[in-house]
Amino acid sequence: MRIVVMGTGGTGGYFGAKLARAGEDVTFVARGAHLEAIRSQGLRVKSAIDGDWVVKAPVVERLDGLPRADLVLFCVKSFDTDGAGEAVKPVVGPGTGVLPVQNGVDNEEKLERILGPGHVMGGVAQVLATIEAPGVISHRFLGRIIFGEMDGRESERARAFLQACERAGIQAEISSNMLRALWEKYVLIAAQAGMTALTRSPAGVVRSVPETRAMYHIILGEMVTLGNAAGAGLAAEVVDRCIAMLDNLGATFTSSLHHDLAEGKRLELEALHGHAVRLGERHGIPTPMIFAVYAALKPYADGPPQAVVP
Repeated sequence: MRIVVMGTGGTGGYFGAKLARAGEDVTFVARGAHLEAIRSQGLRVKSAIDGDWVVKAPVVERLDGLPRADLVLFCVKSFDTDGAGEAVKPVVGPGTGVLPVQNGVDNEEKLERILGPGHVMGGVAQVLATIEAPGVISHRFLGRIIFGEMDGRESERARAFLQACERAGIQAEISSNMLRALWEKYVLIAAQAGMTALTRSPAGVVRSVPETRAMYHIILGEMVTLGNAAGAGLAAEVVDRCIAMLDNLGATFTSSLHHDLAEGKRLELEALHGHAVRLGERHGIPTPMIFAVYAALKPYADGPPQAVVP
């Protein structure tokens, strides 16, 4: 497949490198020192599961003048969705699928407004990978993609991408209910990301302190209520499954939100907890614990807060 990876961060870099290593026609989009390192030395993956390897593949900053893609793997941070959506237009042809694997549940709507109907698919990435240094991706945990058309049909482009993932050794699954799949991840990540960032602590601490464990559980419940109000059709046992997942995580496991907070980077707070708070207001559903996370992290949304001079 001709695949464009829009956003060569941890997620896009890891999955894109595996696809390129398997022989797919992959073009990466990157910028700055990361772009220059990939261009000169290739993209290196250091994986706790797959070992270390380097792939040489085209990498660009802009997509103007490139051929149309069969699929765009859309992996930018949620706050960059609008700009990146405009940037992929040159490679989006009549049958191109644009597959966002991002945090949150409203990126698909944003992309459809930008690209028009018929292009945007739904995707969930289950992976922990980050940029360790320019041109280097560190992969520590999982490596699975759930994806499909938002209307539930099984399309030719979805089947083609599934086959590409199988050739690349990527665990992948086509879902006929992407709204529910997106919300199942959203429920978990709102609690996991929120609590690890709020407490500045990993999963082992969060689950072992009774008060933080209880708060985690309450956030899950609030999120399930929101999801069902939004039509996701979540089962009650989603909460129990998420708690079981928390208990099975490595004790040092945190979240991308925790990582970005610790690094002083911009946070995906609005796509995660801000969106949930606004959904609660829209549907008349109280979300006190989600709001607490949102309010406490809001000063850090754009990086470390600056001192206010009276």
